[in-house]
Amino acid sequence: MDAIRRFDDYRWDDVDLLQYKEEGSAPFKAITRQVLFHNPALKCELRYFEMAAGGYSTLERHEHMHAVLILRGSGEVLIGDDVKKVSTNDLVTVDPMTWHQFRAGADAPMGFLCMVNAERDRPQLPTDDELKAMKANPAVAAFLKSG
Repeated sequence: MDAIRRFDDYRWDDVDLLQYKEEGSAPFKAITRQVLFHNPALKCELRYFEMAAGGYSTLERHEHMHAVLILRGSGEVLIGDDVKKVSTNDLVTVDPMTWHQFRAGADAPMGFLCMVNAERDRPQLPTDDELKAMKANPAVAAFLKSG
């Protein structure tokens, strides 16, 4: 691997532009991923995700933590039972087993760097009962309805 990967228009040299997830595996909209760095010795992976305007990631939780740096644009994030606006250079941490979802604003793309464990568990989707409990919070219900 080269020590430097050049950047141009939110793409990095020699980095594949991948689907976010397998179609039909979970609900998401208009999002891609690039794996920028993976080194088993460090046991971490740095990825870049980009959502088109109005796009969103999957509502999920898992046993590993995330560190997310908004690199481009703005939108909202659901973390547990909080909905927060986010924009360029905001750092978001997501604790293990916390429901979370990122949504781009309606007018422009939103992209973020995400640092996670190289080996991690698979995401869990909410059950109908868990989703119903989340929607009991009006802010969360409004956030989820917007997608």
